[in-house]
Parts: sequence; structure tokens; C-alpha cells
Amino acid sequence: MRNFLVGVFIGILIFVGGYYGKPALQQYIAARQTISPIGKIFEKPLAKYTIINLSARTYTGSQIVLDPPTATTSAYTKYTFHFTSDGKKVTGVAHIPAGSGPFPVVVQFRGYVDREKYFPGEGTGHSAEVFARNGFISLAPDFLGYGGSDMPSQNVFEERFETYTAALNLLASVGTLPAADASRVGIWGHSNGGQIALTVLEVLGRSIPTTLWAPVTKPFPYSILYYTDDADDHGKMLRRELAKFEQDYDVELYALTTYLDRLVGPMQIHQGGGDDAVPQTWSDVFVKALEGKENVQYFVYPGADHNMNGAWDTVVTRDITFFRKYLK
Repeated sequence: MRNFLVGVFIGILIFVGGYYGKPALQQYIAARQTISPIGKIFEKPLAKYTIINLSARTYTGSQIVLDPPTATTSAYTKYTFHFTSDGKKVTGVAHIPAGSGPFPVVVQFRGYVDREKYFPGEGTGHSAEVFARNGFISLAPDFLGYGGSDMPSQNVFEERFETYTAALNLLASVGTLPAADASRVGIWGHSNGGQIALTVLEVLGRSIPTTLWAPVTKPFPYSILYYTDDADDHGKMLRRELAKFEQDYDVELYALTTYLDRLVGPMQIHQGGGDDAVPQTWSDVFVKALEGKENVQYFVYPGADHNMNGAWDTVVTRDITFFRKYLK
């Protein structure tokens, strides 16, 4: 009887999906449970990280706690900070302009860094200083496993998905910082941090002014498989784990390219023509896919590398102009 009812339920969902479109089917595929041939129900623990399921959550955030200042200038003060994301401590670096505020906020998501080489603020520190000197608070999370943060999940894919929840919980926590104006928040992302930023924007489905430097815009899991040649095992472990993952999950439900319709609001994209980490063709194709959306700017800098060396001052100046326009 149970199998019969399951069959009827699936039939209804297929009918509804055909009538109302793909989202209805996606909701079923992304369900938290699967039913075995003998009718036993199993939990699918990583289904909660599909973009649609993350969008159904409420993010209340937690108190952002500032540690004693680590550096003070006439223009800003630098702090380490921490907050809680789904019960885990996440640390980061804050640059807060001098004065009483409240100040607009730029939340910065860095690119990938080897854990052994990482130091708090790596990948964001220089631009954070510029933002702070121009009247913007910068909040740059270390993410789980980095800085003084708690360790992430031991599952290689959940560890990645936890960057999304950490980012979402930080955005929800901005209002707890006394100097911050939570009504004026922008996002900055570089490389893999650009992929995090885009996924977060799709989860939230609302307008948040965003600037992206050489963002990783290829879909999951290609977005990580592309870089496995640099791994000690040349990606063998990751491919093995991916094969297991795909037995239970539809990877398209985790891919930012599936939900480009959920990207709204102003966006500025910067790409170096000499980038050897994120090919310019990725950004070219991504921007082409966004045609028809308003307030999307795309700048290519011939000869600039992955970190915008060769055009750095121009790029950050354009970011300041962009945020001043949309976070005024």
C-alpha cells in the first residue's frame, strides 16, 4: 500500500510539474527524504543545501562580537570579530571607518586559499582598507576551518555548502553591529567568493548591490573539478565522492547557473584579460546569459591577472563609485 501511495504521489507531482513547470518537480527532487525499494524512508542530509531549500529558510543571524582593535588609523579601526552560523563559531576581519556612523556595509567574500597558507583578511585586506577610508564598513568572514573559526563538516561537499550558510548568517547579523546601517548593505566577491556571492543572491532572491572580481561562474560540480589538477591526488578523491553524491542528489539543484532568473539588482563584474585562474571566456558567457537584466556592468582589463594586478586601482575605484551610487 505504501509503495502504491508513493507511486500515486509521484504521478501527481509529475502532472503538476508538467502543468506549472520545472520548479514543482525540483521541489520534489530536492525533498529531504528518499524511499528505498522496500519502502524504508531515509534522510537525505545534504538536500537542505539545494538553492531552493536554502531559500526557504529564515536567517536570523547572531550578535557580531568585535574583539579588541588590532590596528587603528585616522581613517578606520581594524578588528577581528566572530558570530555564530548554525551553531558554529565563524571569525573574520572588520574595518570600521572613524566616526559615529551608521555606515553602509560591504560584506566581502574571498577566493580559495590553502588552509595552511591562510591568514585572517587574506584576499580582502587591501580592498577593505580602501572601502573603510571611503566610509564603508568591511566585514570579511574567514569561513569555517579558517582563522579562529570552528571546523567545517568532514563531508567535502557539505564543507563547501557551509560557506553559503555562513555568508547568509553573516548578512543576517549585520544589524547587530552598532556602527552598521543594515539598510545599506552590499556584497563584494573575488574568484570562489564570487561564486559564493552569486549563490547567496540566488538564495535570497532580492536586490543587493554586488561587485565581483573574476568570479567563478561555472556550475557545480565543474566549478571545483576544473581545479583538481592542482590537488596532490589530481582529484581522485573528489571524483570518487562526487560519484557517491550523484547517487542521491541532482547536482543541478546546487548549481548557480540553474537559477539565474533569481539574480536581481545592480551588479558590476570585473575580469582580467590575463587571468590564468578564471578564464575570461567564463565571464563572457556568464554576462551573455544575464542579457536583459538591468544594471549589470561588465569590465574587462587586458593584461590584468586574477588579482587585478595591472588594473587594481581602476577596479577598486569603480567599486567605490558603484557602492556610493547604490548604498547612498
